[in-house]
Amino acid sequence: MFDNYSFTVAERFLRYVQVDTQSDPQSKSYPSTEKQKDLGTILVKELQEMGIGDASLDSFGYVYATIPSNTPAHVPVICYCSHVDTAPDCTGKDVKPLMHANYDGGDIVLPDDPSQILSPRDHPYLLEKKGEDLITASGKTLLGADDKAGVAVIMDMAHYLMSHPEVPHGKIRILFTPDEEIGRGVDKLDMQRLGADFGYTLDAGERGAFEDETFSADAVKVVFHGVSAHPGYAKGKLVNAIKVASSFLDSLPKDEWSPETTEDRYGFAHPVHIEGIAEKVTVEFIIRDFVTRKLEAYADYLRQAVDDALAKFPGARADFSVREQYRNMKEVLDQHPEVSAYAVEAIERAGVSVKRSSARGGTDGSRLSFMGLPCPNLFTGEMAFHGKQEYVSIQDMQKSVETIVHLAMIWAGK
Repeated sequence: MFDNYSFTVAERFLRYVQVDTQSDPQSKSYPSTEKQKDLGTILVKELQEMGIGDASLDSFGYVYATIPSNTPAHVPVICYCSHVDTAPDCTGKDVKPLMHANYDGGDIVLPDDPSQILSPRDHPYLLEKKGEDLITASGKTLLGADDKAGVAVIMDMAHYLMSHPEVPHGKIRILFTPDEEIGRGVDKLDMQRLGADFGYTLDAGERGAFEDETFSADAVKVVFHGVSAHPGYAKGKLVNAIKVASSFLDSLPKDEWSPETTEDRYGFAHPVHIEGIAEKVTVEFIIRDFVTRKLEAYADYLRQAVDDALAKFPGARADFSVREQYRNMKEVLDQHPEVSAYAVEAIERAGVSVKRSSARGGTDGSRLSFMGLPCPNLFTGEMAFHGKQEYVSIQDMQKSVETIVHLAMIWAGK
């Protein structure tokens, strides 16, 4: 089926990663950075050139497009979704993608910063990639495979189906979102305009990875209020909010409840941002667990730690707030077993072994599932994301293209 097809996913990916689309968690605009629309504009043009006439970019940075059904059968509308933004954790400006053809299984020294060494010792999945063609950045930036690998996969899927009208499929909606990395990926999404019944995000890692479970997530904000006074005349008056916040943070567990000390199905409470002066300090957390009800326990623990810190500094006070971010998609997907079953079948049809896993994070699909679009997550090959050692295998991306073409056929056949 794909023997004579010239995949376009790699050349698309190499172009897309050179467009800076980093999102900004401190921004109040939507999208958080206008530059995300630069890639959206490129994608719309390429989709239109394929013959997808309704491809469009809206004011919020969403790209919507439709591959029309080519079968008389009634087929549920499925959506393939990826996000265009890259993480704020590491710069995405001036990305220089490098090809490493026929990878030999050894260390890869990234030339712009030789201290950045991509090694199988740190990245065991590389041992499975010997003989494949890898793409990395040059050492000074992230690569952007999260999630431009997914974007490129969907674009190549569209190219394949539009150039192979004999392949049966129902109506397919394509969706590219902004700001997923900062938790706002579907804040302004028009679900009625999307008009899909079921969806799949393309935002998982190893070849064959299938995720139908994610963390549940809340955000916690603690604002410490001190008492300001001239430091020369502050005795008995000054209450330093910086010291209160420091005491609070220092009281948190050192060997549990944090990302650096947990794995598998264990959750965490993770401080992600702190700013302030002696009078006022704001500390922001993300709290995560696969069991939604456990989030309340994390929040209660933090609230008690705040109270304990305040007790050490008479005159200080604090505001404590919790905001829901997303929930474990499995709570919804268990009600629609066919969505996962068809995905597993598609991966196997592509000749790939399925690797079922639970995502220690969230995807747009986490929120979409609770917005009425059950939406598990499929592999793209993106690895070591959010850092300078990020990489992707071209062969992994190609297998992802095959998988979602088969998935569209399965939905049509069922």
